[in-house]
Amino acid sequence: MEIFKKIFQLGDIQAIAVIISSWALTAISAYKLNPSSMLAILIYQYAIFGLIVLVVKLREWFIRLHRLLRKRFPAYDRFCSLRTQSVKDRGRIVRAVYITLRVLTVLCAVAKLLEGDLGNFVLCLFTLFLFTLPDLVQQRLAIHLPTTLEMIIYCFIFAAEILGEINNFYGRIHGWDTMLHTLNGFLCAAIGFAMVDMLNRNAKGLELSPLYLAIMAFCFSMTIGVVWEFIEFFGDQFFAVDMQKDTIITLVKSVLINPDRVNVPVFLTDIRQTVIRYGDNQEFIVNGGYLDIGIVDTMKDLLVNFLGAIVFSVFGYFYVKDRDRKRKGFAEQFIPVVQMNGE
Repeated sequence: MEIFKKIFQLGDIQAIAVIISSWALTAISAYKLNPSSMLAILIYQYAIFGLIVLVVKLREWFIRLHRLLRKRFPAYDRFCSLRTQSVKDRGRIVRAVYITLRVLTVLCAVAKLLEGDLGNFVLCLFTLFLFTLPDLVQQRLAIHLPTTLEMIIYCFIFAAEILGEINNFYGRIHGWDTMLHTLNGFLCAAIGFAMVDMLNRNAKGLELSPLYLAIMAFCFSMTIGVVWEFIEFFGDQFFAVDMQKDTIITLVKSVLINPDRVNVPVFLTDIRQTVIRYGDNQEFIVNGGYLDIGIVDTMKDLLVNFLGAIVFSVFGYFYVKDRDRKRKGFAEQFIPVVQMNGE
């Protein structure tokens, strides 16, 4: 064990030299050497050693950076202290979910880095940042997230970014996108409800009715849903992505194809095949119907967002009424609680 400790107690310059040289030799051997040759095998073993050194040094460098930031920036030090206390205050189930999802995200980030997939590696880092947002909300806005809601938020982030985007669950599992948009409507309504409720309970001379709070939560959630569909549309238009997924349909109703040029739609039913001609006499055949490019997906996303927002708004309405009567119910598991002074 002592030998291994001494091996990995390398200086920064030595570690960087080992890492760069191992990767460089691996790249050269991949093009120049026979993979079964003794030299190639030795180089691959050296590459594994370089990878282990990288992992060890990254941990060491992160700890140094973390200590430096805590020393130089009091605000960062306070955030770390509060975050540590927040982790300790969590229930065992929430803490287990939180740690498990972070570990899986880190493993995914390492895998994407080794594959050279820098885009998804950055997305993994962004996901790790998103995992810190519930702490920021609780600390900065004095909002306590119930255990159930907090676990839903962590699972939603992991399901959307790691499973959905990186592992393509959107394409592999039918309804994955629909499930997440429904949950998004629910969560955004929770955020909107908490924001207005905080104003309602802390502003002097202001007392909003439970119905008004529910309507505001619903409107906030739907606004976020619409803005997200705008983002998907502009992403498809300007960044050559396909966020608004296509749908194959078998019915078209359009006044554009009316031969008499009147405002009466022509119905094309039981469409079995569509031929798309493009480029230099090339064609693509869509079997099973007509290829709708986005509108069905957009309206479906807004509809399930609507349903999620409605469900939470109803919960929020009865929560406020029961809270005024000093009663507790099922909805309390999903409602962020605004912490008053002294609570």
